[in-house]
Amino acid sequence: MQTVSDITILDEPEVDLIDYMGTDADICDAARVSTNANVTISDIAKDRGLINYLMEHKHGSPFEHNSMKFYVKAPIFVFREFHRHRIGFSYNEMSGRYTELPADFYVPSLKRPLVNFGTSARPEYRLPQGEEEINEHARLHMIVNTDFIDVYTFAWEKYKHMLSEGIAKEVARDVLPVGIYSQMYVTCNARSLMHFLSLRIEDLSARYPSHPLYEIQQVALKMEELFKNQFPITYAMFIKNGRVAP
Repeated sequence: MQTVSDITILDEPEVDLIDYMGTDADICDAARVSTNANVTISDIAKDRGLINYLMEHKHGSPFEHNSMKFYVKAPIFVFREFHRHRIGFSYNEMSGRYTELPADFYVPSLKRPLVNFGTSARPEYRLPQGEEEINEHARLHMIVNTDFIDVYTFAWEKYKHMLSEGIAKEVARDVLPVGIYSQMYVTCNARSLMHFLSLRIEDLSARYPSHPLYEIQQVALKMEELFKNQFPITYAMFIKNGRVAP
């Protein structure tokens, strides 16, 4: 994080698990009620086998009997991709109509690839290799850093000027770029989250590898770690079955 003039520059998202309901055992209970109503069985070995069976044979509904509520702070352009995930997701985002937005803006870090080696239809990004590419990457990053900050500073000054003149927040916000950070609560279940992770994380070991936008992957990686901690058996079987949601 760095502060430039009146704005704050950030280069990664913030993700926290605010609340949750359910565990791996609840997923198993939801499945077992089909054949053994009102009986709860708790056995880690059996739970592991059952969850693997459910995942492998696409019995997805038991994975919906739980909930995770995340706090996500990320650039608005990331949220626009996030909101494409509609089934099993609920969102509430900070509103620029009703509140003055924080002066937090995104600038890519040196870890973010900048050059597309693929096509517009199939973009491919990788970190620089060799001294020549590393030097070129550093040069391009300096351009990106300077140009982003120049635009953000100008836009923020105009935004604040309009607010000071009494112009409504919902009008003044229109000058702000999509690189400004927003905040939202995201609530989903394990099934919908696994679908999100399968699409928003690049993992070449996956059955169907995806090539997501770098910035939304940074959000997804943080969510995956929280999911792994809360539902360790479900997560392990998700990985075992090629990162395919049931």
